[in-house]
Amino acid sequence: MLHYVDLPLGETIAYRTRAGGDKTILLIHGNMVSSKHWDLLLDNLDEQYTLVALDLPGFGQSTYNYQVNSIEDFAKVIKEFVDELELDVYGILGWSMGGAIAMQYCAMYDQPCVKLMLLASGSTRGYPFYATNPDGTPDVSNRLETYEQIKQDPMKTKVMEAAQQNGDKETMKMVWDAAIYTQKKPEPDHYDEYLEDILTQRNIAECYHALNHFNISHVHNGLISGTGDVDRIDVPVLVMHGDLDYVVLSTMKDETLEDLTGDVEYVELTSCGHSPMVDDLPLLTETIENYLRKE
Repeated sequence: MLHYVDLPLGETIAYRTRAGGDKTILLIHGNMVSSKHWDLLLDNLDEQYTLVALDLPGFGQSTYNYQVNSIEDFAKVIKEFVDELELDVYGILGWSMGGAIAMQYCAMYDQPCVKLMLLASGSTRGYPFYATNPDGTPDVSNRLETYEQIKQDPMKTKVMEAAQQNGDKETMKMVWDAAIYTQKKPEPDHYDEYLEDILTQRNIAECYHALNHFNISHVHNGLISGTGDVDRIDVPVLVMHGDLDYVVLSTMKDETLEDLTGDVEYVELTSCGHSPMVDDLPLLTETIENYLRKE
C-alpha cells in the first residue's frame, strides 16, 4: 500500500512502509526504479525493524514538479521527507544511485542515522557518462560534461527516454537482462511489475547528469574536483558489492572504500550482480541484519 506526503519543496512523495519494531530503516532506491524494487526486502527483512521506502521525485508515484540537477537536490528531498514524517532513522540503506544520495545526505546533515549501508552504490567520485561508440561501447576518451550534452546523447539517453515514454517493455527487458539481471531473473509476473515500474521514470537525463557531476572525494574525477564532503560522513558505514556487478564496477567500489574514513566495513556479495535482492536474497538479508545487530 502506498502512502503520500507533501513536502515544502513542492513535491508529493509516495512511500511504502513495513511495520516493525522501534528501529526505523530508510530505503533509498537507485536510478530507473522506485520503492517497488525494494519489495523483496520489505517482505523478508527481520520484523524487528520498521522499514520506510520512498519514491524519489520523478520516479514511481511521486510527482516531478521541479527539475533535479544534482545528487544534493535529492538529498534535500530526503531531509524534508524525514522531517515531515518525523522519522527517527536508525539505518539508511541506499542502492546504486541511492547510495550516492545517502552519502550526500549523511555529509550534509547532523545525526542523519546511526548506521549507513551502501548496496552496489555509486562511487564517492560519481558515475561517469561517456559518449557512445558506433558499436555501442562507451567512448572513455569522451566524457560528456553538460546536462544538454547528456540530454541529447542519441545512443543511451534518447533510447532510454523513448522506451520509458513509449512503454517499451521489450527494450527495457533487453537492457536489464544484459546489465542488471545477469545472474538470476525475477519470476515472469514479478519481472513484468518491475518493468511497469521502470517505465514510470521521468528524469533519466537529470539522473545521468547528477551522477556524472557527483564527487564528494578529495580527488579530481576526470570532470570536476572533489568537494571533500566525504569527511563529513561521521556514522559507521557498511559497503556491500556483488563480485559480478557489471554496472557499478569493482574499481568504483574501491574508490568508495578508499575515500571513506572512520568505521567502514566491506562485505563482498558472492555471485551477485547489481541486484542482490534477486540474485541472493538470503545472503543480502543476512548481511544487513548481521550489521544492524552489531553494537
